[in-house]
Amino acid sequence: MPSQFTTIGGLLGAVSILILTIAVGLRNTDYLDYADYLKFFTGGSSICRTIPGDDAWPSIADWDHLNQTVHGKLIATVPIAAPCHGDAFDQEKCDALRDTWFFPSTHLDSPSSPMAYQFTNNSCNPFLGPDAPCTLGFHVAYTINATDASDFQAAVQFVKKHNIRLVIRNTGHDYLGKSTGAHALAVWTHYMKDLEHIPKYEHEGVEWSGPAIKVGAGVEVLEAYKFADSHGLMVVGGNCPNVGMAGGYIQGGGIGILVSKFGLAVDQVLSWEVVTGAGDLVTASPTENADLYWALSGGGGSTYGIVVSMTIKAYPDTTFSTVYMSVFNDGKNTDAIYSAMGTFFQSLPSLVDAGAWVVWVGGPFGLLVMPAMVGDVSASELDALFQPTKDKMDELKLQYQYASTDYPSFLSSYNSMTSTWNSSDHHIGGRLIPRDLVKDQESTDSLVKAIRVITSQALMSGVAFNVAKGVPSLDYNSVNPYFRKTLFSGVVGTPINYTDWAANKAAQDRLTHTLLPELKALTPDGAGYLNEADFQEPDFKTTFYGANYKKLLAIKRKYDPDDIFYAVTAVGSDRWEEKSDGRLCTK
Repeated sequence: MPSQFTTIGGLLGAVSILILTIAVGLRNTDYLDYADYLKFFTGGSSICRTIPGDDAWPSIADWDHLNQTVHGKLIATVPIAAPCHGDAFDQEKCDALRDTWFFPSTHLDSPSSPMAYQFTNNSCNPFLGPDAPCTLGFHVAYTINATDASDFQAAVQFVKKHNIRLVIRNTGHDYLGKSTGAHALAVWTHYMKDLEHIPKYEHEGVEWSGPAIKVGAGVEVLEAYKFADSHGLMVVGGNCPNVGMAGGYIQGGGIGILVSKFGLAVDQVLSWEVVTGAGDLVTASPTENADLYWALSGGGGSTYGIVVSMTIKAYPDTTFSTVYMSVFNDGKNTDAIYSAMGTFFQSLPSLVDAGAWVVWVGGPFGLLVMPAMVGDVSASELDALFQPTKDKMDELKLQYQYASTDYPSFLSSYNSMTSTWNSSDHHIGGRLIPRDLVKDQESTDSLVKAIRVITSQALMSGVAFNVAKGVPSLDYNSVNPYFRKTLFSGVVGTPINYTDWAANKAAQDRLTHTLLPELKALTPDGAGYLNEADFQEPDFKTTFYGANYKKLLAIKRKYDPDDIFYAVTAVGSDRWEEKSDGRLCTK
């Protein structure tokens, strides 16, 4: 005679199978999303991730077992600013941290430090006094210092078993809070540094037969540039040297120095190796798991899987030239500067069509070009493209500085850049500005007027490019198609206040509701670059993903069936919300 538990177990098993069958059916329809069918079986209540203090939070023994599974690579979080507070206070260490806080190198070797400070919930703030609390706050709880795909798989299985939040962290360069999360287990890809040169790429069904480089998940931009240079090659990457190549940067599109010549960074991806939400290690290419390849190629990071590596196109090295230009506002030349800015904007199509990448910065101080860089174009030829702007400034009797230089290679040109790359000091938001806005004087005047409103009270940078021919068709990958008609990505920044937490919310709201609407008014059906965007963007689905969103969501459901990958503004993220204590719950 079966025991009471056996009978009940059999009944529950049958019910579980029925629920699973219905749930799978619902998941594969357009009628209910994942959060909806969870509510269907829980009486409409929210589903929440487990956090410390819950009975279901993993025990010490559970964490020890995970640590053994990943061969001792589990790290319990100690906030990077701990020496500035409490029993751990050390004045010398705290002063040293404060002096270097705004540089990425300070945070790169930390498995948990959010470079974007506003996503810490003001926990363990290095610029507050030693009596201020230093708690985990919205830092991750634990991190796996991953070195191979098995570590990713262990993390996926652990968070599914214990219903806890998962975070994917590469270098931590992140303006939208995607690389941190309260009470989460993080996988840290920073030390996955494998690089492989492929002299002639061969893959059935792929047209590319030139050189390629296989890039590990943790390889940084400068590391990839140096490796390519050692083989007489160059690759498309970002301008900041320590951004991770294979992380959210490239999965979100990837603007960079060579994009006007070869297309966006993500346009170069030939294949991905990725661990899915089911814990499977798969290859995604145009001929294998093609839907996943498409989604990863522009549909945003931390969404469809954890990238182990990618293989990208490489190109023969060549000569480069650069231009730097600056004109400063002395209080009497403001109108002249904005007049010259209009001429500069009108010259951008010729510059980017010649293959140039042009970075400009505007603010109350004036206008900087820092730099314009282009391959296979001499400094004298680049000078000619800047001549209309110089003529206009001469006409207006503006005092400016201008310098152009030739370089023998991409890396030598890149290493010449004088910019100091920093982080953790600005709230940001952005908008893609189409070429149509400089098609005539009236349009240009409207653009300059909007930018004048912004730059009279905040910083704004623009990165100009032409990626119209980066792919054979608009649907080749999942990059927002708006990119293909973009002239520059405009990013607006307001300073972070480390001693007045409430002021930071006000500053971000000012971006969302006052400054960015100046650009939105000019681009009513426009878009934004999801890597350099306002995390409060009210219409993020359309703004960041365009018409691709519905297809991306379906692919996410397929490869992340338990919805373990969550990130702010990522595809599917609107199903979830963070409570005041950082707990992640379905809406």
